[in-house]
Amino acid sequence: MAANRYYQGPVSDHFDGTRFFNPGGAEPRGFSDLLRWRLGGGGSRAVWPRRVESPFPQAVPEARVADLRVTMVGHATLLVQAGGLNILTDPVWSERVSPVSFAGPRRVVEPGIAFDRLPPIDLVLLSHDHYDHLDTETLGRLRARHDPLVVTPLGNDRIVAEAAPGLRIATGDWGDRIEVPGAVVHVEPAHHWSARGLRDRRMALWAAFAVETRAGRIYHVGDTGFHGGTNYRAAAAKHGGFRLAILPIGAYAPRWFMAAQHQGPEEAVEGMLLADARHAVGHHWSTFQLTDEPIDEPGRLLAGALAARGLGRDRFRPMLPGETWDVPEA
Repeated sequence: MAANRYYQGPVSDHFDGTRFFNPGGAEPRGFSDLLRWRLGGGGSRAVWPRRVESPFPQAVPEARVADLRVTMVGHATLLVQAGGLNILTDPVWSERVSPVSFAGPRRVVEPGIAFDRLPPIDLVLLSHDHYDHLDTETLGRLRARHDPLVVTPLGNDRIVAEAAPGLRIATGDWGDRIEVPGAVVHVEPAHHWSARGLRDRRMALWAAFAVETRAGRIYHVGDTGFHGGTNYRAAAAKHGGFRLAILPIGAYAPRWFMAAQHQGPEEAVEGMLLADARHAVGHHWSTFQLTDEPIDEPGRLLAGALAARGLGRDRFRPMLPGETWDVPEA
């Protein structure tokens, strides 16, 4: 068995001494299934436009916000301004999400905030090491401009430190509590996996975050399979509900390949309710084509899932780049 290049630590209920895993969950599908999908065995792949203009102009955020405001940058990158604290989730400003700059999924819509228009960034929540979440170029730019603290699960600190020397990093295991100026960050389970290449699968941990701020509790999930709602129930039981949940709604097709690792809009609505979140933001859609669904389908399916449960559309908003939302009080 290959040695873990990112993390060495004791065996736990989600670490076997070399690789991390989802307790009672499913491993990511292997290379043969990947070939079956990409060679046409999993259904038809929608054709996305090469470029899309967001209906919202690029936002120019205020330096600080006293209450709770969310601005969509794109995909899983959001600016969360909460009680005077400025947080970025999984920051990606690069044109592609790929190990190389000349190939791989390409951005179809400009970032909703120009990088140079960002307010002072205090905290970065980095959920895992996939290229659409951990963008080393952007992290280097943030280090030079803002010097934020990056909170990330085990093993990712090694990747970040090598790519952006000098960046401040706090690392946690599932269940850990990390105090930061103006907030407390809890590192919580998600049902996913990790890899930067062919030989480091599941060698760095993946996570969700529960953040206690002066503006209320926020639950950020970068990527997850629904996993029977287990992690949503646990988050509600531990933290007592949330003012806002930031939940993925895209990259779910075909279901035979993606179901264990990427939830769909209907599952996201169920997750919001199980987590006892008063409001939710839908992300992980409409920016990079990673999977087979049409570019606008996650938003349409989310609207249908809310209507089926008698919930208003303002309860769970599928945000687009440049869109800003002042989240109502709980």
